[in-house]
Amino acid sequence: MKLKKRIPVIDQGDKLGFWGGKFGGNFVPETLKKPIEDLEILFNKLKKDKKFIRERDKYFKNWIGTPTRFIKLNNLTKHVGGAQIWSKVVSDANGGAHKIYNATVHCLLAKRSGKKVICGDTGAGYAGKMLSMAAKKFGLKCKIFMGAKDIERQQPNVKAMKKNGAEVIPVYSGSQTLVDAVSECMRFWVANCDTTAMCVGSTVGPAVFVRICGWSTSQISRELKVQLIDEFGSIPKKLKLYNCVGGGSSSFGFWNEFMDYDKKQVEFIGVEAGGPSNSRKHAAPLTNNSKIGILHGAMQYVVQNKDGQIEETESISAGLDYSGVSPLHCFLKDTKRARYTAASDEETLSAYKLVTKYEKLRPSLEPSHAFSVAIKESKKFSKDTIVVVNSCGDAYKDQGILEKRLGKKYVKSN
Repeated sequence: MKLKKRIPVIDQGDKLGFWGGKFGGNFVPETLKKPIEDLEILFNKLKKDKKFIRERDKYFKNWIGTPTRFIKLNNLTKHVGGAQIWSKVVSDANGGAHKIYNATVHCLLAKRSGKKVICGDTGAGYAGKMLSMAAKKFGLKCKIFMGAKDIERQQPNVKAMKKNGAEVIPVYSGSQTLVDAVSECMRFWVANCDTTAMCVGSTVGPAVFVRICGWSTSQISRELKVQLIDEFGSIPKKLKLYNCVGGGSSSFGFWNEFMDYDKKQVEFIGVEAGGPSNSRKHAAPLTNNSKIGILHGAMQYVVQNKDGQIEETESISAGLDYSGVSPLHCFLKDTKRARYTAASDEETLSAYKLVTKYEKLRPSLEPSHAFSVAIKESKKFSKDTIVVVNSCGDAYKDQGILEKRLGKKYVKSN
C-alpha cells in the first residue's frame, strides 16, 4: 500500500494563503502585492532547492551552533514531583534565542533577490538582535523598528543591535510595543520594497512570512525528534511539549515535526501572556476566546474592544506583548491539535525564581511563562510522562526588569 505523503502545516494553506479557510491571507496594499508574490515565488523555489538547503544547514550548524542541548532538569523534577521535566535549550543558539533561524533564512533570501537593505520588527529585541547579526554576517544594511516602551525595557538587546551596525528606529505610536513596531516596519517596506527586503520576526503577517518563519524555526523540532529517539529509543508514549506563545514562531518550530502524532501521545501546550494579575489587559487572544479580526495583513484571533478596534495589551514580557497571534496557532486551536492557556506576570516571575534556584538555566521571561504552567501541571502527571519546555531565550535582556521585580541576586548567573 502506498503511504500518503505528509504535507507540512505551513503548506496546507490554500492559494489565497488561508489555513482552515479563515486564518491568514494577504490583506495588504496594492503596492505590496507584487513584492509579496515575488517573495513567494523565490521561497517556494528555494525551499525545494538542495543547494540552498545545504547552504542553510551549513550556517545553522557552523554559525548558529546546531543542535542545541536537550537536557533533563533533575533537581526541578525532584522538587516538583510527578512527571520528568526536560528542556530543549534553544537559547544556546548564537545570539541567545530562536529568532536567529528566521533571521538567517531571510538574509539568505534577501541576498538571492539582490536586495541591499533588510528591515525588521522587534519586541523583546531578540528578532532585531538576530536580524542585525545576520545582516552583518551577509553584508546587508539593517533597519530595526522597535516600540519606544520596549527600547526602554530591553536595553541589552538594543545596544547589541547598534553594535552590529543596525539603525534602531523608535516607534512612538499606539502602545509603543511590538504591535506598533510591526505596523511601522510594514509602512516602511511599502515605500521601499524595490531596494529593501523585509523580515517579519514571527509567524505573523501576510502568508509568505508565516511560511518562511515556520519553515526556519522548525529546525528546533527536527533536532528534538532525533534527541528524543536517541535518549528513549523512540518517541515517548506520554510526551507533553510546552512553549510560550506570542506571535508563535518558537512554539510552531518546537511542534512542527510532531504534528502527525496522536495528541494523546504528543500533546502541544501553548502558554500566552496573561498580564498582571490586577489588570484586565492581557496578550492572550487564544486563551480568552478573542474574536477574529485582521491585523498586519492576516486574519486571526486578536485582542480587540467591543467596537472591533485593536486593543492594547500588557505583559511583563516584551516578546509576548502582542495583540494577535499566528494564523497557524489559530488553525491548531480550531482543529484542537493544540491546547492554549496563560500565565500571569506574577506566575512567570515565580517560575523563573524556581528554575534558576534548582537548575543552571536562566530562561528569559517569555519561556518562563511556559515553565510556569509546565511546573504546575507536572505535579499531576505520572513519572513516565516526559514534559519538555522550550527554553527559547536567555534572561540577559531582562536583567533590568528582573532586578526591579526580584532583586539583584536574580540577575546574576548561576
